[in-house]
Amino acid sequence: MEARLTSLAHGGGCGCKISPAVLDVILRQLPAQIRDPAMLVGLETKDDALVYQIDADKAVVATTDFFMPVVDDPHDFGAIAATNALSDVYAVGGRPLFALAILGMPVGKVSPATISAILAGGAAAAAGAGIAVAGGHSIDAPEPIYGLAVVGLVHPDRVKRNSTARAGDVLVLGKGLGVGVLCHALKQGLLSADDYGQMRATTLKLNSIGADFGAMPAVHAMTDVTGFGLMGHLLEVCEGAGLAARLRLADVPLLGAAVPHAQAGHNTGAGSRNRAAVGAQVRLPETLAEWHRNLLFDPQTSGGLLVSVAPEAAGEVLAMFRAQGYSDAAIIGEMVAGPAEIHVLA
Repeated sequence: MEARLTSLAHGGGCGCKISPAVLDVILRQLPAQIRDPAMLVGLETKDDALVYQIDADKAVVATTDFFMPVVDDPHDFGAIAATNALSDVYAVGGRPLFALAILGMPVGKVSPATISAILAGGAAAAAGAGIAVAGGHSIDAPEPIYGLAVVGLVHPDRVKRNSTARAGDVLVLGKGLGVGVLCHALKQGLLSADDYGQMRATTLKLNSIGADFGAMPAVHAMTDVTGFGLMGHLLEVCEGAGLAARLRLADVPLLGAAVPHAQAGHNTGAGSRNRAAVGAQVRLPETLAEWHRNLLFDPQTSGGLLVSVAPEAAGEVLAMFRAQGYSDAAIIGEMVAGPAEIHVLA
C-alpha cells in the first residue's frame, strides 16, 4: 500500500519558509548583484515576485514556489501548491501568462498514478487562472515536492509592492488565519471531513482579485500572507514603509475550523520560529491566550492578500473581496507613524 504523502514529507509541510532571521543572514552574504534600472521589484524588500519592465506599458512578473505535501489527496496537493504559487503574481497586481511545473518525487515510494494526480491538480488550478502549465522539470528526490514557476504581466504603473504603505492606510486581510494549525491536526489524523473541507476551500481560493487591486491607485501596498504568518508579513510591510501597524484583535479573521485545534494545543514548528524571529517587534495584549498568539504567527499555505489602502477606499476594497467570494475578508487595522512594530489591541 502506498504511503501517505504527508508521511513522506519529513520536513513538515504547511508551505513553511526559511525563518525571516535566517533568510536575512543568507541574503546579506550574497555577492553584490548587477543593478538593472528595468528591475522594478527585486530582492530589496523581500517582495512577492520579480517585476521587470519591458516598455512603457508592459512589465514581466516572475516567481516560483514549491513545497512538500500539506495534504494526502494528491490532486488537492497539486492544486493547493499551484494556487499558492500563482498568488505571488496577483500580490504585485499582475495577471499570470503561463507556468512551468517543479516536481521532485521519490521514485518507488510514490506511484505514477499519484504523481499524475498531483500534476493534474496543479493543471486544474492553473486552468482556473486561465493559463496552462506549459512544461517544467522533474527529478528523483528523497521527499516529494511540487510547485510552479509562474510568469505574468503587469502595467508598470500598476505594480503593487509590500513596501509602499502610507500612514493612515487601512489594512484589509482577504482570508482567515489557521491553515498551519489545520495542517498539523491533519498530520495527526485529527481533522474531520468538515474541517478538511474548510482548509481545502481557503487554500484553493485564487487570489486573482489582486489584479483588480493593481488597477486601483488608492491601494498603496499589497502582499500575501504565507509562510511567515500575518505578523511576519505585516512586519515586512512596516519595515519597508518605515511605519507601525495597529490591529484590532477581534477584527483579525480566524478560520472557524482552526480555533478548536489551536485551543487543543496544535501549533507548527514554523509558527514557533516565526514568533521567535519577529515577536520582539509585536506588542500583544498581556492577557492574550497562548492559542490565539500562535494563530497570529501561524504559517499560511495559499493565505490571503493583505492590502494597505487609503481610508476612503477601504470600504470599496472590502466590498470587492466579499463580492468575489472571500467570505472571511475583514478590515483589521491601520498603518500609523512610528517605528516598525505591530501593536495588537484587545
